[in-house]
Amino acid sequence: MTAEAPTGGVLLVDKPAGSTSHDVVERVRRERGQRAGHAGTLDPFATGLLLVLLSRATRLQRYFLPLPKTYRATARLGWRSTTGDPDGEITHTGAVPERLELPTGRIRQRVPMTSAVRVDGERLYRRAHRGERTETPERDVEIYGATLLRREDDRAEFEVECSTGTYVRTLIETLGDAYCELLRRIAVGPFRVEDANGEPLAVEAALEFLPERILDAAEAERVGHGGSVPAAGEAEGPLRLTHDGRVMAVARRRDAALRPEVVLA
Repeated sequence: MTAEAPTGGVLLVDKPAGSTSHDVVERVRRERGQRAGHAGTLDPFATGLLLVLLSRATRLQRYFLPLPKTYRATARLGWRSTTGDPDGEITHTGAVPERLELPTGRIRQRVPMTSAVRVDGERLYRRAHRGERTETPERDVEIYGATLLRREDDRAEFEVECSTGTYVRTLIETLGDAYCELLRRIAVGPFRVEDANGEPLAVEAALEFLPERILDAAEAERVGHGGSVPAAGEAEGPLRLTHDGRVMAVARRRDAALRPEVVLA
């Protein structure tokens, strides 16, 4: 096993169908001998982009989780699934939806029983596997765009851009008699699945989506010890504090100061 790299990074992985996000993280951890975690779960039946955080980058999970997600979803029309996906019990109804429009904007979704959300300390999917039913929580999500790409016989393919926490299979069920047969995540914020080449992005490159404040030498030393620096008109954040091209910390503005939340250097 190789020694853990001190800098870490963000590995873009094209997750295959049938694997859980946890399976992918465990494989990466074994192969690389580094701490690892992911920034946004994908269902086992889904494929596509999973951000795996390595070493010190695991401390940055909170900044990657809120990034918007883009999916390609194939709806099977005239059929229903007990789970909204191909892993449930499939029933042919023959009632093909007339309108192939998905809702956009801010909508309210009920969390499906097959999700990993905890209710009373237990993940919902564990209860579902025991055949239990319970009232699941609702949440507000944002659908930034939902475009019908093609329609062939009893299948329709959509591209959906949405906020984190959106259940695309639940969105597909709003069509009526339809379930999400295929789901592929093609982007997370600025990261694209076609860039998953097995080489991790350095933390500096991975955090380029955050606004930057360049520090002088004295400020960099202060931040390296967890100290704050004066704000100079920056937004609340988060933003990356850099010196000589290196990310020293991620900070937020508090009153007139930029206070580090995560110190990396």
